[in-house]
Amino acid sequence: MNPGLAIELTEPRTVLGVLDFAGVAVFAATGALAAARLKQDVVTFAFFAAITGVGGGTLRDLLIGAPVFWVADWRYMAVCLLAAVAVWLIKVGDWRFRALLWLDAIGLVAYGVLGASKAMAYGAAPLIAIVMGTLTASFGGVIRDLLAGQPSILLRREINISAAILAATLFVAMRSLGVDPWPAAFVASAIGFAVRAGALIKGWSLPAFAGGGRS
Repeated sequence: MNPGLAIELTEPRTVLGVLDFAGVAVFAATGALAAARLKQDVVTFAFFAAITGVGGGTLRDLLIGAPVFWVADWRYMAVCLLAAVAVWLIKVGDWRFRALLWLDAIGLVAYGVLGASKAMAYGAAPLIAIVMGTLTASFGGVIRDLLAGQPSILLRREINISAAILAATLFVAMRSLGVDPWPAAFVASAIGFAVRAGALIKGWSLPAFAGGGRS
Protein backbone atom coordinates (compact mmCIF):
# COMPACT_ATOMS: atom_id res chain seq x y z
CA MET A 1 0.00 0.00 0.00
CA ASN A 2 1.15 3.53 -0.74
CA PRO A 3 1.27 5.29 2.69
CA GLY A 4 0.84 8.69 1.08
CA LEU A 5 -2.37 7.60 -0.59
CA ALA A 6 -3.69 6.10 2.64
CA ILE A 7 -3.11 9.42 4.40
CA GLU A 8 -4.82 11.25 1.54
CA LEU A 9 -7.91 9.10 1.97
CA THR A 10 -8.31 10.03 5.64
CA GLU A 11 -7.65 13.77 5.46
CA PRO A 12 -10.85 15.81 5.06
CA ARG A 13 -8.97 18.58 3.25
CA THR A 14 -8.44 16.30 0.27
CA VAL A 15 -11.00 15.43 -2.39
CA LEU A 16 -11.45 11.80 -1.35
CA GLY A 17 -11.42 12.75 2.32
CA VAL A 18 -14.25 15.21 1.71
CA LEU A 19 -16.16 12.47 -0.14
CA ASP A 20 -15.65 10.18 2.85
CA PHE A 21 -17.12 12.60 5.39
CA ALA A 22 -19.86 13.62 2.96
CA GLY A 23 -20.83 9.99 2.39
CA VAL A 24 -21.04 9.33 6.12
CA ALA A 25 -23.12 12.48 6.68
CA VAL A 26 -25.52 11.74 3.85
CA PHE A 27 -26.07 8.11 4.81
CA ALA A 28 -26.47 9.09 8.46
CA ALA A 29 -29.16 11.56 7.40
CA THR A 30 -31.01 8.84 5.49
CA GLY A 31 -30.91 6.67 8.61
CA ALA A 32 -32.33 9.49 10.71
CA LEU A 33 -34.99 10.14 8.10
CA ALA A 34 -35.99 6.48 8.23
CA ALA A 35 -36.40 6.87 12.01
CA ALA A 36 -38.46 10.01 11.38
CA ARG A 37 -40.84 8.08 9.15
CA LEU A 38 -41.36 5.64 12.02
CA LYS A 39 -41.85 8.54 14.50
CA GLN A 40 -39.10 7.24 16.77
CA ASP A 41 -37.34 9.03 19.63
CA VAL A 42 -34.03 10.88 19.41
CA VAL A 43 -32.02 7.88 20.63
CA THR A 44 -33.36 5.78 17.77
CA PHE A 45 -32.57 8.65 15.40
CA ALA A 46 -28.96 8.58 16.57
CA PHE A 47 -28.73 4.78 16.33
CA PHE A 48 -30.19 4.67 12.82
CA ALA A 49 -27.90 7.50 11.74
CA ALA A 50 -24.78 5.82 13.13
CA ILE A 51 -25.45 2.33 11.82
CA THR A 52 -26.34 3.65 8.36
CA GLY A 53 -23.50 6.16 8.23
CA VAL A 54 -20.66 3.79 9.09
CA GLY A 55 -22.10 0.35 8.29
CA GLY A 56 -20.81 0.03 4.73
CA GLY A 57 -17.36 1.43 5.50
CA THR A 58 -17.04 -0.88 8.50
CA LEU A 59 -17.67 -3.96 6.37
CA ARG A 60 -15.22 -2.72 3.73
CA ASP A 61 -12.44 -2.14 6.24
CA LEU A 62 -12.93 -5.54 7.86
CA LEU A 63 -12.76 -7.27 4.47
CA ILE A 64 -9.65 -5.48 3.20
CA GLY A 65 -7.81 -5.72 6.52
CA ALA A 66 -7.78 -1.99 7.24
CA PRO A 67 -8.30 -0.39 10.66
CA VAL A 68 -12.02 0.35 11.01
CA PHE A 69 -12.10 4.00 10.02
CA TRP A 70 -14.52 5.43 12.58
CA VAL A 71 -12.90 3.72 15.58
CA ALA A 72 -9.68 5.66 15.07
CA ASP A 73 -11.33 9.00 14.26
CA TRP A 74 -14.14 10.30 16.47
CA ARG A 75 -15.19 12.84 13.85
CA TYR A 76 -17.07 10.22 11.84
CA MET A 77 -19.35 9.35 14.75
CA ALA A 78 -19.74 13.06 15.52
CA VAL A 79 -20.90 13.62 11.94
CA CYS A 80 -23.48 10.85 12.34
CA LEU A 81 -24.83 12.34 15.56
CA LEU A 82 -24.96 15.84 14.10
CA ALA A 83 -26.90 14.52 11.11
CA ALA A 84 -29.36 12.83 13.47
CA VAL A 85 -29.85 16.02 15.49
CA ALA A 86 -30.28 18.09 12.32
CA VAL A 87 -33.02 15.79 11.01
CA TRP A 88 -34.66 15.75 14.46
CA LEU A 89 -34.77 19.55 14.61
CA ILE A 90 -36.09 20.06 11.08
CA LYS A 91 -39.85 19.76 11.51
CA VAL A 92 -41.06 19.09 7.99
CA GLY A 93 -43.66 16.90 6.41
CA ASP A 94 -44.12 14.94 3.22
CA TRP A 95 -40.83 15.85 1.57
CA ARG A 96 -38.89 13.63 3.98
CA PHE A 97 -39.22 10.48 1.91
CA ARG A 98 -38.15 12.24 -1.28
CA ALA A 99 -35.25 13.79 0.61
CA LEU A 100 -34.20 10.33 1.77
CA LEU A 101 -34.15 9.08 -1.82
CA TRP A 102 -32.05 11.98 -3.11
CA LEU A 103 -29.66 11.91 -0.17
CA ASP A 104 -29.31 8.17 -0.65
CA ALA A 105 -28.45 8.78 -4.32
CA ILE A 106 -25.64 11.15 -3.34
CA GLY A 107 -24.36 8.74 -0.71
CA LEU A 108 -24.43 5.78 -3.08
CA VAL A 109 -22.12 7.33 -5.64
CA ALA A 110 -19.86 9.10 -3.13
CA TYR A 111 -19.30 5.93 -1.15
CA GLY A 112 -19.01 3.80 -4.27
CA VAL A 113 -16.06 5.93 -5.34
CA LEU A 114 -14.54 6.21 -1.86
CA GLY A 115 -14.84 2.50 -1.12
CA ALA A 116 -13.23 1.54 -4.41
CA SER A 117 -10.42 4.03 -3.88
CA LYS A 118 -9.60 2.83 -0.39
CA ALA A 119 -9.60 -0.80 -1.54
CA MET A 120 -7.15 0.11 -4.32
CA ALA A 121 -4.96 1.88 -1.77
CA TYR A 122 -4.77 -1.38 0.17
CA GLY A 123 -3.69 -3.32 -2.89
CA ALA A 124 -7.02 -4.80 -4.02
CA ALA A 125 -7.33 -5.89 -7.63
CA PRO A 126 -9.59 -3.69 -9.80
CA LEU A 127 -12.56 -6.08 -9.67
CA ILE A 128 -12.30 -6.46 -5.89
CA ALA A 129 -12.04 -2.67 -5.56
CA ILE A 130 -15.32 -2.33 -7.45
CA VAL A 131 -16.95 -4.90 -5.16
CA MET A 132 -15.65 -3.05 -2.09
CA GLY A 133 -17.03 0.22 -3.45
CA THR A 134 -20.41 -1.40 -3.98
CA LEU A 135 -20.46 -2.90 -0.47
CA THR A 136 -19.42 0.41 1.04
CA ALA A 137 -22.26 2.15 -0.77
CA SER A 138 -25.00 -0.36 -0.09
CA PHE A 139 -24.48 -2.20 3.20
CA GLY A 140 -25.47 0.67 5.48
CA GLY A 141 -28.69 1.13 3.51
CA VAL A 142 -29.44 -2.59 3.73
CA ILE A 143 -29.13 -2.47 7.53
CA ARG A 144 -31.23 0.72 7.66
CA ASP A 145 -34.06 -0.83 5.65
CA LEU A 146 -33.93 -4.03 7.70
CA LEU A 147 -34.21 -2.13 10.99
CA ALA A 148 -36.98 0.08 9.62
CA GLY A 149 -38.97 -2.85 8.27
CA GLN A 150 -38.78 -1.46 4.73
CA PRO A 151 -38.13 -3.39 1.48
CA SER A 152 -34.38 -3.68 1.05
CA ILE A 153 -32.65 -1.53 -1.55
CA LEU A 154 -31.40 -4.83 -3.00
CA LEU A 155 -34.97 -5.77 -3.93
CA ARG A 156 -35.92 -2.56 -5.74
CA ARG A 157 -36.08 -2.96 -9.51
CA GLU A 158 -35.31 0.67 -10.31
CA ILE A 159 -31.64 1.50 -10.79
CA ASN A 160 -30.18 1.95 -7.32
CA ILE A 161 -27.12 -0.05 -6.34
CA SER A 162 -26.33 -0.23 -10.06
CA ALA A 163 -25.47 3.48 -9.86
CA ALA A 164 -22.89 2.75 -7.15
CA ILE A 165 -21.45 -0.10 -9.22
CA LEU A 166 -21.19 2.23 -12.20
CA ALA A 167 -19.50 4.99 -10.19
CA ALA A 168 -17.02 2.54 -8.63
CA THR A 169 -16.27 0.93 -12.00
CA LEU A 170 -15.66 4.24 -13.74
CA PHE A 171 -13.41 5.43 -10.94
CA VAL A 172 -11.34 2.24 -10.94
CA ALA A 173 -11.08 2.30 -14.73
CA MET A 174 -9.92 5.92 -14.82
CA ARG A 175 -7.42 5.45 -12.00
CA SER A 176 -6.06 2.35 -13.76
CA LEU A 177 -5.55 4.50 -16.86
CA GLY A 178 -3.59 7.05 -14.82
CA VAL A 179 -6.27 9.71 -14.32
CA ASP A 180 -5.70 11.75 -11.15
CA PRO A 181 -8.00 11.09 -8.16
CA TRP A 182 -9.80 14.45 -8.34
CA PRO A 183 -11.09 14.31 -11.94
CA ALA A 184 -11.67 10.56 -11.68
CA ALA A 185 -13.77 10.97 -8.53
CA PHE A 186 -15.71 13.90 -9.98
CA VAL A 187 -16.53 12.25 -13.31
CA ALA A 188 -17.41 8.88 -11.79
CA SER A 189 -19.62 10.44 -9.11
CA ALA A 190 -21.36 12.75 -11.58
CA ILE A 191 -22.19 9.97 -14.03
CA GLY A 192 -23.32 7.61 -11.28
CA PHE A 193 -25.55 10.31 -9.78
CA ALA A 194 -27.02 11.17 -13.19
CA VAL A 195 -28.03 7.55 -13.71
CA ARG A 196 -29.61 7.33 -10.25
CA ALA A 197 -31.38 10.65 -10.82
CA GLY A 198 -32.81 9.27 -14.05
CA ALA A 199 -34.19 6.32 -12.08
CA LEU A 200 -35.81 8.65 -9.55
CA ILE A 201 -37.28 11.01 -12.14
CA LYS A 202 -37.98 8.71 -15.08
CA GLY A 203 -38.29 5.35 -13.32
CA TRP A 204 -35.34 3.75 -15.11
CA SER A 205 -34.80 0.12 -14.20
CA LEU A 206 -32.78 -2.85 -15.36
CA PRO A 207 -34.57 -5.62 -17.27
CA ALA A 208 -36.18 -8.24 -15.05
CA PHE A 209 -35.56 -11.96 -15.48
CA ALA A 210 -38.08 -13.22 -18.03
CA GLY A 211 -37.51 -16.96 -17.66
CA GLY A 212 -38.61 -19.46 -15.07
CA GLY A 213 -42.21 -19.89 -16.19
CA ARG A 214 -44.62 -22.30 -14.58
CA SER A 215 -43.67 -25.93 -14.81
